[in-house]
Amino acid sequence: MKVLISVISVEEAKVALKTNPDIIDIKNPGEGSLGAQFPWIIKDIAEELKGSAVLCSVTLGDLDYKPGTAALAAYGAATCGANYIKAGLYGIKNYNEAFYLMTGIVNSVRMVNEGISVVAAGYADYKRFSGISPEILTKAARDSGADIVMIDTAIKDGKNLFDSMNSDELKYFIDLAHDSGLQVALAGSIKMTHLELLSELDPDIIGVRGAICENEDRTTKLSENKISEFMRIKNVRYQRTAK
Repeated sequence: MKVLISVISVEEAKVALKTNPDIIDIKNPGEGSLGAQFPWIIKDIAEELKGSAVLCSVTLGDLDYKPGTAALAAYGAATCGANYIKAGLYGIKNYNEAFYLMTGIVNSVRMVNEGISVVAAGYADYKRFSGISPEILTKAARDSGADIVMIDTAIKDGKNLFDSMNSDELKYFIDLAHDSGLQVALAGSIKMTHLELLSELDPDIIGVRGAICENEDRTTKLSENKISEFMRIKNVRYQRTAK
């Protein structure tokens, strides 16, 4: 179970690097759950990660159904040094829209580098804004040629992943995605207290920001001490579950 830490600047990336996460994810929380960051910031962070074992993830935003716009954004992100490119399917209403949007993104990324992993991201709280279900998300991700399917939360109002989907629903989603040949990432205001349950669910990747920020507020700076504690507890819980 890899840990993805979201950062907003080179300074935060340097802090996160000290704790040896698996993936550093570049986003802009001011523009939403999967808000996109400026390309010059992405390039600077990608340069900072060179020479380390830490991989680089980039978010495209919480997207509406504009396949051409999304495809062009994906092409640009792929030139900035990303290992993962995440697309949030926020304004998508059905399978056809999800499929065509993700197909454009996948094709654009493959034009630049076939080694980049494409992530189709949906939302556990999709019922709150009439989004697409995890089942539709998974089918569209598989059919479009994406590599990873992710569930996050769109509305950041104190509710977390487990407030919108229980462990049985998440387990079903993980199994469905794996059976479809996809890796699975889970995020959504994940806290340290969730790590034992997450270890039992065993997704491929978990994403975190708020719990490792000052005051546990995703809009404030990362805390090196909190990141280190999160990584320590994750390793203990995961090893215990593995036994």
